[in-house]
Amino acid sequence: MTKIRIGTRGSALAMAQAHEVRARLSSVHGMDEEAFEIKVISVLGDRVQDRPLSEVGGKGLFSKEIELALSDGEIDLAVHSTKDMASVLPDGLEITCYLPREDVRDAFLSPVAKRVQDLPQGAVVGSSSLRRQALLKRMRPDLEIVMFRGNVQTRMAKLEAGDVAATLLANAGLRRLGMDHAITSLMEVDKFLPAPGQGAICIESREDDVATRELVAAINDGDTELALTAERAFLRALDGSCRTPIAGLAQIGTDAISFKGMILSEDGQTAYDAADTCSLSVDAARAMGEKAGTALRQQAGDDFFQHWT
Repeated sequence: MTKIRIGTRGSALAMAQAHEVRARLSSVHGMDEEAFEIKVISVLGDRVQDRPLSEVGGKGLFSKEIELALSDGEIDLAVHSTKDMASVLPDGLEITCYLPREDVRDAFLSPVAKRVQDLPQGAVVGSSSLRRQALLKRMRPDLEIVMFRGNVQTRMAKLEAGDVAATLLANAGLRRLGMDHAITSLMEVDKFLPAPGQGAICIESREDDVATRELVAAINDGDTELALTAERAFLRALDGSCRTPIAGLAQIGTDAISFKGMILSEDGQTAYDAADTCSLSVDAARAMGEKAGTALRQQAGDDFFQHWT
């Protein structure tokens, strides 16, 4: 029997996500897990650890090689953290499934303080995310923010070694790794807006691969699809990349989708935000995200965006 090949990065978190996809597909279709093969693909973002992501390239750092394998037919589907995905996908590829979204909040980890507000004056905080850096500087301009690359385990080890006083990681990732016991506190979204796509696993496949689209459709979560449609449309309108401090979150209500988006200067001292609601449809979600992103581009003006290009 020909196995269904699942492509993924090799980090512990990426592997956990790939195994979750395999388990869900196996369960819903009554297939043996041996029918699926998980193929680890090395990506540039994991190989280069000595420079900020913004200096190495855009969001494709964690997906480009996997997408090449998908386009070439070496794998049948790819599993990604949605927040790592470029706002525009390569020709012939599409996101065909979203798993139910985990908690979207950022987690604060520190051995010396319970909250960001409690950190000592001038404390050193490690983060590789421009969004987290900008939001931290907005809250506490006195903090010293340093680059903090590596997988979750590497960053946790650096924190325990005392390299920094604190760091921020996605609560979703820590939960998927069974490491949420290490969390000191959680950053609430009204004060610390997450990255678009945070907490959501997506599956990417070839547009002409009808069989795979039908296979993964059975595990697609409609609410997550609606939310991520809005958030990714927001990113596209802003031409969002790793060089851009962007935050955004869509939340699904009983009869409407609510959205809040924000762009910040790298020092966090200038910010523009937008909020909107729309009906529960993919088309409405996409239009709302595009509208919010376009509005922020107009508010901020070309000069604000010039250093990102």
